Amino acid sequence: MDGDADAPCATLTEFHHGKLTDFDAVMKFGAACDIITIEIENVNTAALKELARQGKKVYPQPEVIALIQDKRTQKIFYRDYGIPTANFILVENANDIAKHTDFFPAINKLGREGYDGRGVQLLRSSNDIDKAFDAPGFLEEWIDFDREISVIVARNEHGEVKTFPAVEMVFHPQQNLVEYLFAPADLSEGILSQAEHLAKKIIHELAMVGLLAVEMFVTKDGKVLVNEIAPRPHNSGHHTIEANVTSQYEQHLRAILGLPLGDTALVSRSAMVNLLGEPGHAGPAKYKGFEEVVGIPGVHVHLYGKRFTKPFRKMGHVTIVDADMESLKKKANFVKETLKVIT
Repeated sequence: MDGDADAPCATLTEFHHGKLTDFDAVMKFGAACDIITIEIENVNTAALKELARQGKKVYPQPEVIALIQDKRTQKIFYRDYGIPTANFILVENANDIAKHTDFFPAINKLGREGYDGRGVQLLRSSNDIDKAFDAPGFLEEWIDFDREISVIVARNEHGEVKTFPAVEMVFHPQQNLVEYLFAPADLSEGILSQAEHLAKKIIHELAMVGLLAVEMFVTKDGKVLVNEIAPRPHNSGHHTIEANVTSQYEQHLRAILGLPLGDTALVSRSAMVNLLGEPGHAGPAKYKGFEEVVGIPGVHVHLYGKRFTKPFRKMGHVTIVDADMESLKKKANFVKETLKVIT
């Protein structure tokens, strides 16, 4: 089910056109389903709760989705369960933010509907108040972190839990989108152990069934702080299709179907480059540099089938596998500089 009648999935499956936030549309879609799952959090959880009440299996559970939908309740959850995260102050609007300039520099985040880099704003000083969101959200302590990492963790109906090796993410400096990542993350065993422990603790405390991406900061003094979570297959797990024994998508299906979880071991070092629409281009998508990129050994291009591009829209991703880290980085940079989505 998708709100876009021309969604790429429309030609691949039994497709239902409908708005994911519409109660009646979700109820109608779910009526013929035994198991229901999501690939984005912005969905009508009241309908999902009603479907679950009727005996449908809804994974992740609607209560978990509802908690994660609002980043404010995410932060409160971390605090209540002793999960390390950046200090924060809940705010209702821009006037409220203006009362807390002593907390600056800070990150202002919208509570709801902030996706793919939207809904996040750095406020360096009182001079930036005009950039603040005039809506419920929070101020988060600005962390001078060393790097950002992600751990994807899965839990099935029987309580079995498995994590994928941590990855390091590199973000676009303006759009706050993952530009590329490297797997596995080049970190000490102590930090990797902290990250894995936190991912398992979160999915255990949520009692969630499905796949959970846990994004974290690694501070310069070696601490791990949870940033945000996403209850679905995630951008930081796309590389697992080629780079791990079990992909994140197979693992998600195993989890919600009550099957034993798959082996998450690495098959190879890997990098993932997000394929984003080029600035200044909006319209029917064309892919410049495609042949040059697919001619490189170890390069796997995944195009999402979106007909139209616009600046920084996610149009696909490229996974690169290579046993040598220097060669991997060189190929990743070549892909990033060569393959462009234009009109």
